[in-house]
Amino acid sequence: MTATTDGAGTPGADPDFTMPDTVQGAHEAAARATRHLLARQDAAGWWKGDLETNVTMDAEDLLLRQFLGIRDEATTQAAALFIRGEQHEDGTWATFHGGPPELSATIEAYVALRLAGDAPDAPHMARASAWVRAHGGIAAARVFTRIWLALFGWWSWDHLPELPPELVFLPPWVPLNIYDFGCWARQTIVPLTVVCAHRPVRPAPFALDELHTDARRPYTAKRPAPLASWEGAFQRMDKALHLYRRFAPRRLRKAAMDTAARWIIERQENDGCWGGIQPPAVYSVIALHLLGYDLAHPVMRAGLESLDRFAVWREDGPPGPDGRGGAPTRMIEACQSPVWDTCLAAIALADAGLPADHPALVKAADWMLGEEIVRTGDWAVRRPGLAPGGWAFEFHNDTYPDIDDTAEVVLALRRIRHPEPARVEAAIARGVSWNLGMQSRNGAWGAFDADNTSPFPNRLPFCDFGEVIDPPSADVTAHVVEMLAVEGKAADPRTRRGITWLLAEQEPTGAWFGRWGTNYVYGTGSVVPALTAAGFAPAHPAIRRAVRWLESVQNEDGGWGEDQRSYKDPQWAGKGASTASQTAWALMALLSAGERDGKAVERGIGYLVETQRGDGSWDEPYFTGTGFPWDFSINYHLYRQVFPLTALGRYLYGEPFAPGEA
Repeated sequence: MTATTDGAGTPGADPDFTMPDTVQGAHEAAARATRHLLARQDAAGWWKGDLETNVTMDAEDLLLRQFLGIRDEATTQAAALFIRGEQHEDGTWATFHGGPPELSATIEAYVALRLAGDAPDAPHMARASAWVRAHGGIAAARVFTRIWLALFGWWSWDHLPELPPELVFLPPWVPLNIYDFGCWARQTIVPLTVVCAHRPVRPAPFALDELHTDARRPYTAKRPAPLASWEGAFQRMDKALHLYRRFAPRRLRKAAMDTAARWIIERQENDGCWGGIQPPAVYSVIALHLLGYDLAHPVMRAGLESLDRFAVWREDGPPGPDGRGGAPTRMIEACQSPVWDTCLAAIALADAGLPADHPALVKAADWMLGEEIVRTGDWAVRRPGLAPGGWAFEFHNDTYPDIDDTAEVVLALRRIRHPEPARVEAAIARGVSWNLGMQSRNGAWGAFDADNTSPFPNRLPFCDFGEVIDPPSADVTAHVVEMLAVEGKAADPRTRRGITWLLAEQEPTGAWFGRWGTNYVYGTGSVVPALTAAGFAPAHPAIRRAVRWLESVQNEDGGWGEDQRSYKDPQWAGKGASTASQTAWALMALLSAGERDGKAVERGIGYLVETQRGDGSWDEPYFTGTGFPWDFSINYHLYRQVFPLTALGRYLYGEPFAPGEA
């Protein structure tokens, strides 16, 4: 089917052609969505939607400013308005929309509101503290929450796991060296070793007795796990490290902290941030401050300015403390996703029929080409001979390009007719070569590193929150396989190894686990198009099993949805309120599997058409992105735009590339 365009240069229906209602509705929805997405492009060529996580980002930002002595009233009250707006009726906070109460998030949000002046006996605060006490109090919170409280004497450093800075001296072949951790954990742990070595305590502005089950005995002794277990072994190792702290040679400790400082400063990006994500930046600023860097130092000044750029200010917030409406709110993004959003937007627009040489696509390609990373980063520790050539997720993150973004940028560039084709081809060649070089030994791909699969980091008492290693995943591997197939490398032995790994990872249900998106719908929506791009026929047993699973979990309204709870309970797999992005993922899989004329696709397209807003956008309060499975969920505000448009475009115009076609 050939795309037609309306007067605005966006896909539209041929007025002389009578189409079934579903097709007609899809054309109109795609045209509206295209106009909406084009209007959101920055003049420089990129797209970026808000990246929403949970209120711990906002609470920790206020705690950082309190620690450094730079907290101001305007920022505090704007953050407090946002935090209050996220509180549930029972006084708690969750980590994703519609999720259950979460203890650490509730504690951190409560403390932030105390900083903002909310009285502990105010009804919303009393409900929160009562719930915290009923669920174990501060003692039951995760380690990172208790570290924040220890900074102000609300918790004792003696009752936290030890993390010695001498860790930076371990060579890469020794277990538990810093490169055994995923890059996000590595960037956080190195500065935290400095913080834990210093054990700073700032004067607390108030007491938090109301958050203990018994304020007279806040520290409850826990029975150690059996010595023969991994948990027991690491608990005893932690005790040994606490003892080592008392006798650590001063010169060795100072050398370790100096090395950690150099490591941190060397990895500061041009925009002042670290790794393009908020948590490492926060802890790096604290660590350097403890090492004597004053706030006016260029490194510190740039770091603090970068943190300000994570703030999303909104002027139409709820009423302020004085009861007057329109008070500004301030939400902190954990990260920003312009490269990811831009390549996905370009794919969506191209697949929906926008001409390959449309100025918006050419401008996007120019911007993406300028974001290519051509210097070596931490990934070279495991791949020392590999030439650089990837893309990161953020505006500035040259140390940590990622495999997923690189694959999707290549797929986006392939859809664009750029006036400098040689420049595009050279960038694509470097990206393909780098991605191939980052293949892990098992034939699959992780997100940032190769073979980052050590079993030890996740067992540390310190690491009780989120994934701290970066093993290969089905969704990333699928995107790489799809990219390699489009580049004419479907028969390459390295691609075939990736495909073999994917087939082995298919669940008995027919689905695939989704590491970076929620969850089995995302994994399946990633793998099926990759397999068909690599030449698998729709009749292949693996594809038929996937199709049957997707059909079995389609909701009554025609859409698909999956709750974050599927990461904890397999009974939730494929279950949840329908969302635009997850419906699109399911449709992308079904369409690639040859199901265009099937009832499930017709109902799914109908859901997208019926739920689209008049301006061409979709509502999506649910979190369909994943940082750490279950522990850290993400609402990418552009997902609700780019993926539905991609699905609509592929429904109308077919798959963008024939199997294995370059």
